[in-house]
Amino acid sequence: MSPPASTPPFGKVEAGPDDRGLLARLPWVTLGLALINLAAYAFTAAAGPLDVDAMVRFGAKVGPLITEAGQPWRLLTANLLHRDGAHLGLNVLVLVAVGAVLESAYRRLDYAALLLASGLATMTSSLLWAEEVSVGASGMAYGCVGALIVLGRRHRALLSPLARRMAGEGVLPTVLVFLWMGWTSVGVDNAGHLGGFAAGLLVGLFLVPRKLLVEETRRTGLLRAGSVAVVALVLSGVGVLGRSSWRVERDDVFGVSVAMPGSWRQGADRLGRLAFSNGLPGLGRASFAAEAIEAGEPGDGELQARRFMETTLSPQGSLPEGQPRDVRGPEPAWVHGRRAQRVRGRLHGPEGSFQVMALFVPRGEFVYQLVFTWPEAFPRYDRVVARMAAELRLEEPATLREARARALLVPGVGEPLHTLGAALRRWGRPAEAVEPLLASVKLAPSRVETRVELARAFFESGHVEEGCHASEEALVYGPTVTVALEAGVRCELARGDMARALQRLEEARRVDPLDPRLRAAEAALRATVEAGGR
Repeated sequence: MSPPASTPPFGKVEAGPDDRGLLARLPWVTLGLALINLAAYAFTAAAGPLDVDAMVRFGAKVGPLITEAGQPWRLLTANLLHRDGAHLGLNVLVLVAVGAVLESAYRRLDYAALLLASGLATMTSSLLWAEEVSVGASGMAYGCVGALIVLGRRHRALLSPLARRMAGEGVLPTVLVFLWMGWTSVGVDNAGHLGGFAAGLLVGLFLVPRKLLVEETRRTGLLRAGSVAVVALVLSGVGVLGRSSWRVERDDVFGVSVAMPGSWRQGADRLGRLAFSNGLPGLGRASFAAEAIEAGEPGDGELQARRFMETTLSPQGSLPEGQPRDVRGPEPAWVHGRRAQRVRGRLHGPEGSFQVMALFVPRGEFVYQLVFTWPEAFPRYDRVVARMAAELRLEEPATLREARARALLVPGVGEPLHTLGAALRRWGRPAEAVEPLLASVKLAPSRVETRVELARAFFESGHVEEGCHASEEALVYGPTVTVALEAGVRCELARGDMARALQRLEEARRVDPLDPRLRAAEAALRATVEAGGR
């Protein structure tokens, strides 16, 4: 049984034939939209297959570029792009069939507002609930079907026989079946389809057929259609803002904390063990990679920066984004209140030019290598990277926290205090390391390794004579222990006596002649002494 016809709000029902001329009755908006889709497909197809990079280039829905690069217009242009001919043909077929009915039933301005709302709702829903790059007018088609369902339920008596059959009882189950098929398939933007369908249902509730608007003024029609468009734009803006949140990622192993856009994903990267990107494989890709390089000695940020320039950013080097060019640096910088070195450059590849910035932050025996890459084609990413760099934090690593907890839980034992002191010194806090190391020496005075760690903590915190005293005591307990002999070398180096340091290093080499590290140190120190004597 058909539902009762609604009471006309602007005049009596006129269910007779449309008395407009033939040209006026043609669905110009629907035909124009179909032609635009066909023209867009012809233009993109002429450039080759529409892969992910081509979608990004021509205006697809790309979450990071909408929320991070300031390109909300993609919420509209994505509706006009299609992957292949079958994708285009199906969408245009539904749009023409259903859209022609709606355009004949509603005023063209109302119908255009429906299309705009459906397209924006499609891509906004996809932005909020789907991470994939999306294109296609299927969301608009679902929006038209949703509006047709409402039209058939509320104003069935005003429809032509063909339109009544199209809006009959079987249309809703058919739509639900197609939505379910899309939901169980791979590569289908189900969130966008559902958003477009919901928008069509909602907007359809507020639209009134042209035959019921005999007393409506042009101004009233413009106001209604404009209101629908404004509401759609506002909701899209809210969706974009809702997707623009940031989050903080922490790596406990090395104590690195970085703020980044909420849509970035973690993944592998040759430039660091900790790596994140905006998810794009080529064009538009932005990434961050972090690594802690263990130097064995107090780290030298400038040395690591120059190595990075000579290897990764050399003319023979290569990164996924392209070949390095215009490399500059190293130059002084600051990261979380710490002195650092910065290297900048450009990467030229098949997908365009990318900026690269690498920061090198010394921290005890480690140097943090922090590398950002971002596309030049999207200048707003300059702000994203600047914020990420400004909000980088170097926090206490897990190993240091665990050592501190163990020293508290097992008081009066030398080993946990030694571990805590060694960890504090290795992570660039030598002054704090002195106290637990002194306590460990009192509990286990014959342990040479602890006395050596104490000497190094004194040297690295600027207390040369205390360090030399601790190294001499280490030699008393371990006259043939290599690390104790090495501590004596450090003492002479700290005092500035290169010749005496070389003598002590030779003594250490006689004790352990096969140690390659001592051999290399002796050769380097001998070259320095000989150069100074000339």
